Amino acid sequence: MPTPLVLTKTMLALSGLALSSTAIGQTCSVKSGANLTPVIELYTSEGCSSCPPAERWVSTLKGLEGKAVVQAFHVGYWDYIGWVDRFASPVFTTRQRQIANVNGLRSIYTPQLVRNGRDYQDYARALSGSEPAMANLTLTRLNSGPEGDQFEATVTPLSGAPTNWTAYWTVTEHGHSSKVNAGENRGELLKHDYVVRQYTQAGDYKGPSKLTFRSIAADPKHPRQINLVVLEPKTLKPLQALSLSC
Repeated sequence: MPTPLVLTKTMLALSGLALSSTAIGQTCSVKSGANLTPVIELYTSEGCSSCPPAERWVSTLKGLEGKAVVQAFHVGYWDYIGWVDRFASPVFTTRQRQIANVNGLRSIYTPQLVRNGRDYQDYARALSGSEPAMANLTLTRLNSGPEGDQFEATVTPLSGAPTNWTAYWTVTEHGHSSKVNAGENRGELLKHDYVVRQYTQAGDYKGPSKLTFRSIAADPKHPRQINLVVLEPKTLKPLQALSLSC
């Protein structure tokens, strides 16, 4: 795996990403900027001995919310060697296979870094560069409660955007850990950030639309982000993405 590089806030500011947000009382809202917010996906497993360095790199991105949408998808195909990853889900493996098909990969692997729908090896440049967004997004928390929160998003494709688009939501959490007692990481205490705890496909759309989402209940022990990624269905390339920390 290429050696991860810690990216500073100054470096990210130079990339030209823009974001505006408000948080008043119980209301939390965010609006996208003119540039595409990079979508970073890490496919990882607690049963993979090569994965902890990649996850430590992901953890260096904490505090940079709004500059990227970062998601660590845990997969379960390493469970057979003796340790079951409690954060893994078959739907995450399905998503990784879809990405492999789009990228022409012959197999899936961990750790895998994906940037804007493309298999990506250069950790040092994962958040560098910028390009115009193809959609404007707003994301607002409508209400909150002990059983989950309700969110609403508006999606407005821009000139030149694909006619059809799709989207998905995730809830990511920080500060998880596991003491691993079997498998390749036996005896290790693994720490996880940006763990995907909820993944919901939002369906297929055409033109400006409103989306709604009911999240799992917030856990005060694990700060979270609510993420919305709008993308082109065939290439999985994002048109725009947003992350809301509330």
